[in-house]
Amino acid sequence: MDAAEQRALAREVARRRTFAIISHPDAGKTTLTEKLLLYGGAVREAGAVRAQKSARYATSDWLAIEKQRGISVSSSVLQFEHRGCRVNLLDTPGHKDFSEDTYRTLVAADAAVMLIDAAKGVEAQTRKLFEVCRLRHIPIFTFVNKLDRQGREPLDLLSEIEEVLGIDAVPLNWPIGMGSDFAGVYDRQARCARLFSGGRHGTLQVDETTVEGAPDDPAVRAALGSHAGAVRDALELLDGAGAVFDPALVAQGRQTPTFFGSALTNYGVLPFLDRFLELAPPPGPRTSTAGPIEPAAHAFSGFVFKIQANMDPDHRDRVAFLRVCSGHFVRGESAIHVRSGKPVRLARSTLLQAQEREIVDEAWPGDVVGLFDPGVFRIGDTLSAEGGFAFDGIPSFSPEHFARVEVALVLNRKALSKGLAQLSQEGVVQLFTEPGAGTAAMILGAVGPLQFEVLQHRMQSEYGVPLKLTPLPYQLARWARGGFDPEEFRWSESVKIVEDRDHRPVLLFRSPWNLDMTRQKQPDLVLTETGDAPRGDEADTDD
Repeated sequence: MDAAEQRALAREVARRRTFAIISHPDAGKTTLTEKLLLYGGAVREAGAVRAQKSARYATSDWLAIEKQRGISVSSSVLQFEHRGCRVNLLDTPGHKDFSEDTYRTLVAADAAVMLIDAAKGVEAQTRKLFEVCRLRHIPIFTFVNKLDRQGREPLDLLSEIEEVLGIDAVPLNWPIGMGSDFAGVYDRQARCARLFSGGRHGTLQVDETTVEGAPDDPAVRAALGSHAGAVRDALELLDGAGAVFDPALVAQGRQTPTFFGSALTNYGVLPFLDRFLELAPPPGPRTSTAGPIEPAAHAFSGFVFKIQANMDPDHRDRVAFLRVCSGHFVRGESAIHVRSGKPVRLARSTLLQAQEREIVDEAWPGDVVGLFDPGVFRIGDTLSAEGGFAFDGIPSFSPEHFARVEVALVLNRKALSKGLAQLSQEGVVQLFTEPGAGTAAMILGAVGPLQFEVLQHRMQSEYGVPLKLTPLPYQLARWARGGFDPEEFRWSESVKIVEDRDHRPVLLFRSPWNLDMTRQKQPDLVLTETGDAPRGDEADTDD
């Protein structure tokens, strides 16, 4: 790579922003996503996601079941340009049963936006996803949504974020009113009041009036009207007792810049987007078996964080979502598929925009490229122009719900096997078989029961196979490693032996009590929560 290419690579890296939005269901994630796309010029009109047939559906929700149910159950990639930045928004499932897919997407992100409903505060799914972000030490930016409705006091929300999540919440703006009186925000850093009017869902028609000055300035007080006293008192309290904004602490995941607004009316969305792109980090080094891989100092490399079959129902194709981590991706060049050690040609590469695709000739660190997958890729695979290293793997979640596939009721066994294999490779469910029984005794595992419903819907619509599932009474799955003797469980009614798709032994337990008893009776048996290779303290010791 010559000096000019090095400078070009550094420029492209510096202007990338790759992030995901995390939230509890119904916090307004789809609405905020569409408004960001509107401001980025990626869509012309945002539509509310509703369950009625006449509704306009979210750009990011493309599966038929998503449109029918009004929920997001798949990850997608949304890209747009805004003020010189190339933005990669990794949209994640909004339902808790698909938290594993969300986790995989967060591994590919450089930052996260935590969306909170002003009326409900920090909810269960938000806490779970926040912990994933904390483990990865990625910066978190908070957007408190739905200020156009009556909600909790902003100071109470900040306190809850700090107490429940253990992170300092530093508001960079402050709401002016709430509910029907929500008039805008006071920008603490720019020291000005931003007053909004005329907001309407689906468009960018928002009138903003900016009044510069401190909260006590006569012009600002006049602009704030009846809200002047409350805004002044809150800001004085924050200035005196609140945490001081520190970009270094944000980068470490110890402080979250907090913004207030309403995605539905567009109030505060554009100021949030502008400030977020200023503060969010560009792509950084990624850990690997060869040490940190710097985005601008290494040849092309990336990893697969998602596989999606049948995005185009007319072609029954498979697309591998590749996060570019370093170097310059060029269509048509070759790279090493590290797991197999074989070269692969990057010929059929596409730029993803939810379900829509277009040919992409080049990409840079932080970008996500869709690669045609003839069946060789797996989630977590590394591609590298030079080879010799692999990025850290993407752990899977241990399933908590299980069901048997009633194979005898299926007429097209070939389509059944193909569909289950492809959808399990996507991560829709985990596929197990009873040893020696093959496809005649297939058992499915899922983190949440809605995954089974999505599987049945997609098997019917995409493979023409109506699927009947019988629930099984197991609650836990543990991968068996050292000291495993199948004979010890042959006659057990509380523990079932199955194999995963790599033929590794897995034990299904009816209850945590059965798991504890197994540990006590067989102290040499090593059990892990996933099939990923254990490192150090990853062996399962507590539940």
